[in-house]
Amino acid sequence: MSAAVWLIIPTYNEAENLANIVHAAGAELDTAAPGDYRILIVDDNSPDGTGAIADALAAEHAWVEVMHRPGKSGLGHAYIAGFGRALACGARLLIEMDADFSHDPRYLPRLIAAAEHADLVLGSRYVPGGGVRDWGLLRRLVSRGGGLYARLVLGVGIRDLTGGFKCIRREVLEAIDLPSVRAEGYGFQIEVTYRALQAGFTVVEVPIVFSDRTVGSSKMSSKIALEAMLLVPVMKRTSSKALVRARPEPERETEQVD
Repeated sequence: MSAAVWLIIPTYNEAENLANIVHAAGAELDTAAPGDYRILIVDDNSPDGTGAIADALAAEHAWVEVMHRPGKSGLGHAYIAGFGRALACGARLLIEMDADFSHDPRYLPRLIAAAEHADLVLGSRYVPGGGVRDWGLLRRLVSRGGGLYARLVLGVGIRDLTGGFKCIRREVLEAIDLPSVRAEGYGFQIEVTYRALQAGFTVVEVPIVFSDRTVGSSKMSSKIALEAMLLVPVMKRTSSKALVRARPEPERETEQVD
């Protein structure tokens, strides 16, 4: 099914959240892109039955599609697979969003609207109007510190480099040699944004409030966060070499959108 806007939701053991997040996101997309959207669930063979729930949703709604992968191989690989399917089907805007309601679907229209004037839109916790909810002090410090470290090493002004709520124009994904992105988790999010900036695309941040999940268990860990930080200097050395397509005309810029 062809559609301009594709929302990609990777899942692993999200049986308790999936139906609710899909229905909530669908309601918002009905407003932001009526009749011209698709939700792609990319499930990594979840042992809790998430894949079967996804299939039931696809049977119920023509705007839901499911990609079943053989096993858990990381968030980055799930997004790359989902992006490939969406691009092959003509997607013009591709959105990343978690399945656990940490990314509130009510922000979807805001991200899509901002993409009218930007190539990559980030749902940002760390610009005025954004924030986090239900986090302890340690997690706040780790998130802030990791983001600051990545900004300083990479030399960019983006305040929420590790955020995973994104709206991306197809031209960005076609230009940044997506298959060569090897990072996972936080590192994947940093690298996609950094490559977009390096390629000269316009990146903006719109404020969101991030809420910790209330159902299910988090897939992130201190090991994943540490790996992301260790990869940041490698990204700086190698990302520019991976940009194999022509750069776009607009000058590089970053800004906040209220």
